[in-house]
Amino acid sequence: MHTKKKILVILNPASGQKNPPVKKLNSAFSKAGYEWDLVMTKEFGDGCALTKKAIDDGVNLVVAYGGDGTVMDVACGLQYSNVPLAILPGGTGNVLSAELGIPHNFDAALSLITHPARSRIRVIDIGNTNDEKFPGFALRASVGLEANMLEGTDREAKNKYGIFAYIMGGIQALRDIRESVYNLVLDNETVEVKGLSCLIANAGAFGVPGLTLDPCISIDDGLLDVFVFRKPDLLGLFSIAAGVVGGAEVKDPIQHWQVKNVRIEADPIQSTQADGEMWGKSPIEVEVAPEALHVIVPKDI
Repeated sequence: MHTKKKILVILNPASGQKNPPVKKLNSAFSKAGYEWDLVMTKEFGDGCALTKKAIDDGVNLVVAYGGDGTVMDVACGLQYSNVPLAILPGGTGNVLSAELGIPHNFDAALSLITHPARSRIRVIDIGNTNDEKFPGFALRASVGLEANMLEGTDREAKNKYGIFAYIMGGIQALRDIRESVYNLVLDNETVEVKGLSCLIANAGAFGVPGLTLDPCISIDDGLLDVFVFRKPDLLGLFSIAAGVVGGAEVKDPIQHWQVKNVRIEADPIQSTQADGEMWGKSPIEVEVAPEALHVIVPKDI
């Protein structure tokens, strides 16, 4: 007897989309012969809890419909379950979907779920934390400038201006930022360095074509890339890989390590964020969870 594929769609109503196309979901899943349900999150952490319950109930696929924070919340509940994640981009940045080649267009992204011949499963890493309330991230965590940019960007501005709202938040953050001393423990090696921001990257994409932290960063290499950023301007932050500003070489703009785990203390204490969600204050501790998440991506990516 053929059993219908069971799908749970987890929707964050606070993300960028105003009118979730529930009718399209119902039509597409019905035609594909899938059994499906939709639940909405109310606060951060709901996605993880709902996902874990769905796994216990025997779901075959979990769909995250929202921004990077929603995707991360769901992903933390899925790791090492072998239940795949599908992403329907519905937030402001949608950086992880861009990193994985998932179409921004809703219908095209949905077709990866309903037409399996168009997609494949990619296994990727996750960054895990020692904080039960904020278990991990798929893209990157940061201490300092990038977190201050996010902290200075409200929901209304993100809905109105999209990713450019972060640039406006960044301008304010640059006025207020001051240098910190970072005490890093990198795979049990202690390092002290001064800087404006410290990034822990699992993926390199910023969600803007052509902009990446570093071309050597891979979302499935079993490593985290730690950067200490020193140059006090937005161009430097978004062009770390290039090492060039206005045609001139940037002198010592960053330091870079590849590690499996890292602990970061900042003096003075700084704000922290992960995948577009405010995390709290430093210190933070992160380790890589290799091959932790199965994601549906386009077949030709």
